[in-house]
Amino acid sequence: MDLIETYRRSLTEFTDRVGQVRPEQWSDPTPCPDWDVRTLVGHVVGEDRWVVPLLAGETIESVGDRFAGDQLGADPAGAARDAVAQAEQAVAAPGALDRTVHLSAGDTPSREYVQQLVAEHLIHGWDLAVAIGAEPRLDPAAVQECARWFTERVSDYQEGHLVRPGVDVAADADEQDRLIAAFGRDPDWAPGD
Repeated sequence: MDLIETYRRSLTEFTDRVGQVRPEQWSDPTPCPDWDVRTLVGHVVGEDRWVVPLLAGETIESVGDRFAGDQLGADPAGAARDAVAQAEQAVAAPGALDRTVHLSAGDTPSREYVQQLVAEHLIHGWDLAVAIGAEPRLDPAAVQECARWFTERVSDYQEGHLVRPGVDVAADADEQDRLIAAFGRDPDWAPGD
């Protein structure tokens, strides 16, 4: 599948779930330790806000604290839709996938950066779904593409403490459960765990 299409599918997965959060659920726990629903959504929206300047060639230093603080305001779902729309436009711009972005980890090909964003939206989309009791099934084609990409990076991510240690799953676990587990989540997580 085309990377931009995979990215779009991951965005849809995430924003659809943000739109399902009921007002009383924003403080509910998620599979991410110490993050409630609002913190998780705010994290992803913050990541989305960075996409436009980074793909435009800005550095972490030049962006500074532009995106510090609450990114959700009084309308978290609206903030998520706005951030996603701007990020999607930046990623789909002609030549965007051929650039280099200046990340905290160093200069990175934009294709790699977009793959990271796909994972960010899929995995946190799953986190959000199970936290609010929404359907946790992810787009199978996007999962397959993310799993293909992450297989070569899982040990680097674990060694860099970018993900928690992987979780063991049954030998017959499906691709989504294996991906979720590789990112350090229990595919059977439920609120109260």
